[in-house]
Amino acid sequence: MRAMIDTQELARRFNEDEAVWRCFERKRALRQSLDSCLPLSEPTLDDLDWLAAERECRQVRAIGFFLPQKP
Repeated sequence: MRAMIDTQELARRFNEDEAVWRCFERKRALRQSLDSCLPLSEPTLDDLDWLAAERECRQVRAIGFFLPQKP
C-alpha cells in the first residue's frame, strides 16, 4: 500500500510542477511579447514570473485551523 501512496504523491507533485512551469512560460511569453522597457534585468523578471506562477498554481497545505481571539 505504501508504494501506491508514494506513486500517487509523485504523480501529484509532477502535475503540480508541470502546471507551475506552463504558467511561468505563459507569463514570460506574454511579458516578452509586450516588449516593455522595464528597468529590471531579464533574470529578475523571470524570477518574478516564477514566483507569480507558484503563487497561482501551487496548492497551500495547512495543518489545523485558525481560532480568532475574543476581545
